Amino acid sequence: MTRAFLFPGQGAQTIGMGQALAQDYAAAQAVFDEVDEALGEKLSDLIWTGSQDELTLTRNAQPALMATSMAAMAALKSEGVTIEAAAYVAGHSLGEYSALCAAGALSLGDTARLLRTRGQAMQEAVPVGKGAMAALLGLDLATAQKVAKAAAQGQICTAANDNDPAQVVVSGHREAVERAVELAKAEGAKRAILLPVSAPFHCALMDPAAEVMADALSHVDIERPAVPVVGNITAHAESSPMLLRNHLVDQVTGAVRWRESVLWMAAHGVTETWEIGAGKALTGMVRRIDKSLATRTVGTPDEVRAAAETLNG
Repeated sequence: MTRAFLFPGQGAQTIGMGQALAQDYAAAQAVFDEVDEALGEKLSDLIWTGSQDELTLTRNAQPALMATSMAAMAALKSEGVTIEAAAYVAGHSLGEYSALCAAGALSLGDTARLLRTRGQAMQEAVPVGKGAMAALLGLDLATAQKVAKAAAQGQICTAANDNDPAQVVVSGHREAVERAVELAKAEGAKRAILLPVSAPFHCALMDPAAEVMADALSHVDIERPAVPVVGNITAHAESSPMLLRNHLVDQVTGAVRWRESVLWMAAHGVTETWEIGAGKALTGMVRRIDKSLATRTVGTPDEVRAAAETLNG
């Protein structure tokens, strides 16, 4: 088996995520402690005992999901599974930061601070209510792009996430996205639904956030990753620290090319994906993209032990 480790993005957050990992593995608890210290607050308290609404705020959800993924990686390492068990890593949106952290390109503290900054910058880039995102189900990318273009009418509306063959997310001005929902239904979409997000991610309305991230990323060290990172922007593997830094800036306004990323990994020998952290959304996407890929989720102590057993035999 040739493995890729995948790291989830926003939407996977739930109260209590990672708590069992921290209880069973001292190394996982240490991850949450280090993230708390880096942010100067007890984010772990919010993750484990706070309110879902507060956790879902993008400034909290982004570092929280990364911390949970890194706790799962620490638990795997305690069981003898290191990053070298993967041929590639990839992450969906904020998950790309988790992937870089897992591969040793970014330190855990820097990753936590960058994601807090990214969450705040994305939230502040557009006044609440001015932007929106919608999932178009049952349309391919070309049709979704056609719908978005027709819906724009002088505003911004673009395909933001190409998640799988039957799910494309559009992002932009709220009125334009609402028009896209109606047009998508006319184009034969099975469903077209506005998403419960606080800002229109991955479109040109995020330009102010991209500027903030360019500045923030200029102040952190990015090392060469231990395994190549398949980027959202390019949908192919990259190891150059300079290019990885540039991609993180471009990613704020650019589309998440997830479907193409999975196809690229499959074409380059990957036969199995492990989704590291909270939820199983990426695993569902992978199955719809390429049914030949074996999949596994690694987010609980039992899943960590089961995954390790397959390698350690």
